Amino acid sequence: MPLPALQKFEQQIERQLRLLEARKYLIERKIERQIRLFEQKRDGIGKKIEDQIRQFERKKGIRLDDEVRFIRSWIERPLSIGAVTPSGRLLARAMARYVDPASEGPIVELGPGTGPVTEALVEAGVAPSRLVLVEFNSTFCRLLRARYPEATLVQGDAYSLRRLLDTLLLQPAAAVVSGLPLITKPIRQRLHLLRDAFDLMLPGGPFVQFTYSMAAPLPKRLGGFSVEASERIWMNIPPARVWVYRQSDIRNRKSDIECRD
Repeated sequence: MPLPALQKFEQQIERQLRLLEARKYLIERKIERQIRLFEQKRDGIGKKIEDQIRQFERKKGIRLDDEVRFIRSWIERPLSIGAVTPSGRLLARAMARYVDPASEGPIVELGPGTGPVTEALVEAGVAPSRLVLVEFNSTFCRLLRARYPEATLVQGDAYSLRRLLDTLLLQPAAAVVSGLPLITKPIRQRLHLLRDAFDLMLPGGPFVQFTYSMAAPLPKRLGGFSVEASERIWMNIPPARVWVYRQSDIRNRKSDIECRD
């Protein structure tokens, strides 16, 4: 290509690049404006809800600090919190009933939030020193440290359970109790969490999970575990159900097959 033609081509390329940069800048500014508008609306909705709760508190003479914390956190990260309010006492007690306080080993709770299920476990006879609380939200972590100083608190992502607890647990866990919004995650990620929990637990230990959904958080057809479900707890808001998963004893099943052969 002759030199003048090459220079002209380079100039055209430079103009196109400048146009692309200008368009990119405009798009970025537009996205920033949309994000600011969304944050303003989000903050406005959150403040309005908090004001309504405070008015209700003044009228009824009660305090709903945990509910306010949950609403604020849910507005900021709805899929991570998975609920607008803390679990109700009936639901928390239903979950705690599946944990044997006389069992040996730590009790791991995933996503305790403000601690309603933690409180139910302690009321059921589980010593706070046996509790290992895995919570991602820093606000909830500060609250849990103040309320349960004897418990072991781990701030981190519960979906990386083995990495968080593999070297921390000095003995296998007796149970894993989960308040995570499991239903919002892909089925493969849910199953990975369940497998990690089984690896950290004693054989037959329960993985206790609640959900507001009508469907099971992990269908039994996936195999490798047994499933038990509570009656629907209609008095909880919203209504919920407790699901309990236990690892199938593969070794025993293999032995039975070998004996029959």
